[in-house]
Formats: sequence, structure tokens, C-alpha cells
Amino acid sequence: MTTAEQQASGAATTRDGFAVLLVAIRREPWVFTVSTIGSVLFGALTVADAWVLGWSTDHAILPAFRDGEIGAGVLVAVVALFLGVAILRAVGIVARRLGAGIMQYRMQAHSRRAVTRQYLRLPMAWHQQHPTGELLSNANSDVEAAWGPIAPLPMAVGTVAMMVIAVAQMLATDLVMALVGLLVFPVVIAANLVYQRFSSPLMTRAQQLRAELSEVAHESFDGAMVVKTLGRETEETARFAAVARELRDVNIRAGRVRAAFDPALAALPNLGVLVVLAVGVQRVIDGASVAGDVVTIAYLLTVVAFPIRSIGWLLGEFPRSVVGYRRVSAVLAAEGEMPHGEARLPRSGGGARLVVDRLGYAYDPDQELLREVSFEVAPGRTVALVGATASGKSTLTSLVTRLVDPDDGRITLDGVNLRDLAPGELAASVAVVPQTPFLFDDTVRGNVTLGADVDDAAVWEALRAAQADGFVAALPHGLDTRLGERGTSLSGGQRQRISLARALVRRPRLLVLDDATSAVDPEVEARILAALRHGGPAGRTADADADAADAADAAAPSLLVVAYRKATIGLADEVVLLVDGRIADRGTHEQLLARNEAYARLVNAYETAEPQEVTS
Repeated sequence: MTTAEQQASGAATTRDGFAVLLVAIRREPWVFTVSTIGSVLFGALTVADAWVLGWSTDHAILPAFRDGEIGAGVLVAVVALFLGVAILRAVGIVARRLGAGIMQYRMQAHSRRAVTRQYLRLPMAWHQQHPTGELLSNANSDVEAAWGPIAPLPMAVGTVAMMVIAVAQMLATDLVMALVGLLVFPVVIAANLVYQRFSSPLMTRAQQLRAELSEVAHESFDGAMVVKTLGRETEETARFAAVARELRDVNIRAGRVRAAFDPALAALPNLGVLVVLAVGVQRVIDGASVAGDVVTIAYLLTVVAFPIRSIGWLLGEFPRSVVGYRRVSAVLAAEGEMPHGEARLPRSGGGARLVVDRLGYAYDPDQELLREVSFEVAPGRTVALVGATASGKSTLTSLVTRLVDPDDGRITLDGVNLRDLAPGELAASVAVVPQTPFLFDDTVRGNVTLGADVDDAAVWEALRAAQADGFVAALPHGLDTRLGERGTSLSGGQRQRISLARALVRRPRLLVLDDATSAVDPEVEARILAALRHGGPAGRTADADADAADAADAAAPSLLVVAYRKATIGLADEVVLLVDGRIADRGTHEQLLARNEAYARLVNAYETAEPQEVTS
């Protein structure tokens, strides 16, 4: 980068940094005002110290040396002045620091909430394009970096006022000594600019590396089982260490730059004080000034150096702030939020009618996955989706639950296009149980209810329907047993049944099972599907009378099941065979076995553990 480019980059960073601060000031004007008033009070009283020091020199210290005594009234006045200034300055410090802290933490909380809300609004397609580590970094370290300059902001504003007052007092006290002392200003400002030019690129790179380090760490921790079972600990450690070493080296280089400039920046005002003292002594000898004026200006010169340094601290935070704010803003400006209408769905009335009409979907123009897919799930009926790997089954379940929107065609629920539903309506009527269950580090109750207002009786009903009540009752603390991160204390089949109970407790009108019972033995799976076909959590029991059984059947949710086992598929009212993103055939399990050789090979292959490709 050329010198001109460095200057342009530094100027842009400074401009953007002040723009970020303006956003915070507009959002929290009153807190900023209070903290700034406190800072100005601190600055004014710090300058007042110089006047008190000069007045005390002329009216107390020098007369004491000359007369050998000091009057009690003068002594009381000196003590009162110093004590009053100290108390008021302390009030200013408290107001400044408290206001800056409140303002900074409020802005961080606001940004984190905004980022989190945006994450929830954005579709799964957007999330699939962004690593989890990057998203965590956006909501954490980037937010902190964005509002880092707020902490020194009130101090910088107050010290500017301090500098103006101090310079005015210096000029009023002795013009010659003031001009001599102020010669140090251009030198200090130039040193600060050089420091910013060297440190800004390093701080920017450090912020970027923090996000990369978070991404690598998240991948390694999230894939701990793969890393352990394949013996990749050394390679993952080396991958993490490479980024960590680069971050360390960048921080060290930034520290070296600061270590080189800090002593220089601190020494320059002191050199100015020495020059002022030399000139001032000569002026006192010549009778052009008095000792009190020399002390006042020397002290004021040390005072005005502090505002320059505090402004330097503020500018030093700008590179990280601008990078963090840009990364957060990129999330908040991301497009792809799914549109919603105002349509509502009934909360009861049995299963919902699902209609998939000429559906088409592609991950990109060259990778079309679903084409002209049409089928229907009648209320209370069960439809099984069957197909070879990569035939589009899981993608179809994502479309039905509107995790993503189709490119062509439409999906309706009880005659209402999913795009026309009000926010939250689909989730209130449709539940999905994915292939890989996810359990939180919470109790059984917490994992089933997810904070919803559901009583324990309804939780046990859902667990019974999912055939999970037996092992949950045997746990040490029943519903209050903590399951550990991702439910590590349970087997795969138990995790699937807890995940199923989580869906059932909400009494959905359409239940989508994406191979949700693959880790459950066939006998238990058959009981689960039978319970779902006859009313879900409130399904029929062995001793139910005929009317109660009919009522339970009428309340049964509609089921869309991605299945592989022949026994599971045989329980469906209709089977839809997907081949290369198209519906190749449909009918009952027996009909497809009899007439479709490809279907027969597929379902038999899963039972014999000899998978075969299906051709249309």
C-alpha cells in the first residue's frame, strides 16, 4: 500500500469511526449528555487546579517563605479551594464513567438483540451459507468491538473542553510562555497520526483473525466425535494453532508499535514543560512575569497533553470499531427474510390438508433438485416419502415446513398458501422431527416444552405417544433429569423419542417425520406410528370405547413420513416414490411392490443392507 493509500485508508477509518459513534449518540442522547457533562466538569476542575495552584503559590507559599509565617485565613482558603475542586472533580469522574458504561452496554445489548432477531428472521438458505463460528463472532466479539470507542468518548469530549479552557487560561496568564508551550502541540499531533497509521492495519487484521479463530474452534468442538474417532486431534490442533499464532503475532506487532510510541507521546509534553520553565525563569528574572504564572502555565501544559492522549485513545479504537460495525451491519442488512401474509389457521379440527402443487427447487441454476412435484396429504392420513439418497426427500420436508421457499409451484395447508400465513401460524400447526435430533443441556421437561406453558400431564402424554415414558420414568430424577449437552446421556433412539415428544406436546395438525425413528427398533417404531395414526398424544388406548376411539382417530394429525424400513412404509396410507427430484410413482406399499421393480429393489435393499441405485 502506498503512502497516499495509507493516508486515504486512515482518513476513511477515522470518518467511519465518528459515524459509528454518531449512531450511538443518536440512540442514547440523554446518557451521552450526562456523561459528557460529567467529563466537562472533570476537565474544568482539572484546569481550575492550575489556577488554585498558582493562587496558592502567590498568596500562601511565597509569603510564607518571605515572612516566615502564613495566616490562618489564607491556609483555610487554600485547603477549601483544593478540597472543593477535588470533590467536584470526583463527581465529574463518576458521572463520566457511569454514563459511558451504561451507554456502551446498552448499545451492545441493542446490537446483540438486533443480530439475534435477524438470525431468526433469515431463512435457512442464508444460514447454510455462513459458518456458525462467523455468526457467533458477529453477535459477540464484533458487537463488542463496534461499540468499544464509547468508553473513551465522553472523556475525549470533556478533555477537548479542558484543552480549550486550559489554552485560554495559558494565553490570558502569559502570552509569551503560552506560545512557547503550545509549540509542542503540532509535534504531539503528528506523533499521534503516525501512530494511527501504523497501528490501524494491525488492529483491523487482529479483529478479522478473532472471527477466524472462533470459526475454527467451533468446527473442531462441534465435530468432536469425528475428530476423536478418526484420530484427527493433531491436525485440528495444528489448524487452530496456525490461526492462533497469526493472531498472537499481529497483536504482538500492534503492542510493539504502541510500546514505541507511548514513551514518545508521554515525553513530548514533559519536554515542553522544561522549555516553559526555562523561558519562565528568565522572564521572572527580567521582571516580565511572576513565579505563580510560571507554575500555572507549566501545570496547564501538562494538563493539555492529556486531552491529546485521550483523543488518541479514542482514535485507536476506531479500526476495530469500524471492522466490527461493518460485520454487524452486513448481518442486519442481509436480505432473504421470508414474506408473510395475514392468514390464520384453525388450532383444532384434526389433521390438516397438505397440498404440494408442481413444486420446483434448486440450490443453484446448475443444481436443480426438485421438479414438478405434486401430491396431497389428506386430513388424518399418512403419506410416506421414499427415495434413494439425494432424491430430494429432506429438501422437500424443509419446503413443507417453510425453512426455505420453493422456486416454482406452491404449498398449501388447508387451502392457504404457506407464503400467505401470518408469522408464527405455520409453527403453531406444523411440527417437524429431523433426522438428527438436537437436545439442549436441560432437563427432560425443558427439552420437551422448550419453555412453553405446558403442564406435566401433557408432557407425559407426549412421552407415552413417543414410547419414551418408560425410560424417562426410570431416569434418576424423572422429568427433572438433566440430559447433558446434545443429550449425551441418552442413546440415539432415546434422543429421537424425546425429540418426537417435543413435537407432539404442541399437538400439531401436520407432523413431518424426516427419518425420525431410524435409531428405534422396528417394534417400538410400529407402536409410535400406530399411536400417531390414532390421535397422537391423546390417542386411543386398549380399553377405549368405540366412540372415544373414533374421536381420537378424528383428532389424529396428518403425517408426512420420510421412511426407509418396509415395516414403516407399510403403515402409510400412500407412498410417494421420489427419483432424481421427480415423483416416479405413487400408491400403497403393496401396489408399488407389485408394479414397480425399482421401488421393490429400494425397500428390499434397506432391509438386506445392500443399497442399490434407483433408476427411473
